[in-house]
Amino acid sequence: MSIKIIKKGMYDRIVDQGRFGYQDMGIQPSGPMDYLSAQLANQILSNDLNNPVFELHFPASVFEFQEAMYICMTGANFVPVINEKSVKLNTPIQVHPKDQLRFMQPLEGRSAYVAFKGKLDENKKWLNSYASFNTNLNKEDHFAIDTDIEFDGKVQPMQQDLIQQVQTSIFNEHEIRFIPGPAWSDLAPESIQLFMRESFTIDAKSNRMGFLLNGPSIQLAAPKQYLSSAVTMGTLQLLPNGQIIVLMADHQTIGGYANLGQIILVDLPRLAQLNNHSQFKLSITNVQTAHQLFRTKQAWFMH
Repeated sequence: MSIKIIKKGMYDRIVDQGRFGYQDMGIQPSGPMDYLSAQLANQILSNDLNNPVFELHFPASVFEFQEAMYICMTGANFVPVINEKSVKLNTPIQVHPKDQLRFMQPLEGRSAYVAFKGKLDENKKWLNSYASFNTNLNKEDHFAIDTDIEFDGKVQPMQQDLIQQVQTSIFNEHEIRFIPGPAWSDLAPESIQLFMRESFTIDAKSNRMGFLLNGPSIQLAAPKQYLSSAVTMGTLQLLPNGQIIVLMADHQTIGGYANLGQIILVDLPRLAQLNNHSQFKLSITNVQTAHQLFRTKQAWFMH
């Protein structure tokens, strides 16, 4: 075995970019909360962008390595240490047998990622994906990794630009943009003004299924029932009590609450990295802008 979990963390798991094509069967994609950081970790190690990675939340799991390999950590800064020695984010790190990786404190962000140079045991896959929506990492879990893959352990010059672009994208104070949904026009005019003017924070009860927002009470102009319809990560739902929930990576596949809109894909990693006390605002954009921004960010990884 290559990697062993020697202490259980909180909601840590293996993810890849997700399991698509099964929502009609009630199976959600369950990809990473912050896909940009997950892709960055793999890019730095010259992996396929869809290679599985460990997604961690603080307090995080403790890892023990059974053989030499390269790893890379991205996303949230939980102050990683190997054998009590601090190590850097966003760079290849060589580990050796019996080395232990642990995380000391959450300094910035909410979701951290650990990628590894090698191939994970194919038996860990289900429906063509390693992502899991119901299995957290547990103490004594083992992961067999084929590490017999050449890698020089260096960060390429163009990757330095990519690292800076991703960091700037996920850690900034810009507004979170969304495309209005079918129920947006059903809001009371004063609620629309509150929604656009006031700030929100993320409630402590939030998780990978959804982020409950603390902020102004938002109301419909008149009571209305909605048919259940397809939802996805980033869907803004209005709850009966006037609160808003943003569906996240382990969202359900359909929902019957008022669908106020859809947070654009490129802003979801930034939302996913916000801590509970962080204030943010929401702003309206359109489909064309969302598509162009996504193409631009994906082009970062094509070099």
